[in-house]
Amino acid sequence: VRGGYAETLACCEMPREHWRRIRTNNAIERLNREIRRRIRVVGTFPDGKSALMLVAARLKYVADSEWGSRRYLDVSLLKEQSC
Repeated sequence: VRGGYAETLACCEMPREHWRRIRTNNAIERLNREIRRRIRVVGTFPDGKSALMLVAARLKYVADSEWGSRRYLDVSLLKEQSC
C-alpha cells in the first residue's frame, strides 16, 4: 500500500467532474451483463469460436449504437487542465 500511494490517488489529479466516472466502472458492468444475457439465451456453444463470434457481434452492436457513441469523459476539461 505504501509503495502504490501515488497511483492510488492518481484520479485526484483529474478534473473533479471525472472522479465519479473514474471510480466506478458501470459501463463495463453493463456490457458484461448484456453479454451474459445473450449467452444464457443460446445455452451451449459447439466450440469457442462460436462463443467468440457472439461476443464480438454484441460488442459491434454496442459500438455502433447510441450507447457506444456516448462520451464517457469530457475531454475538454482535460485540455483546460493541461494549459
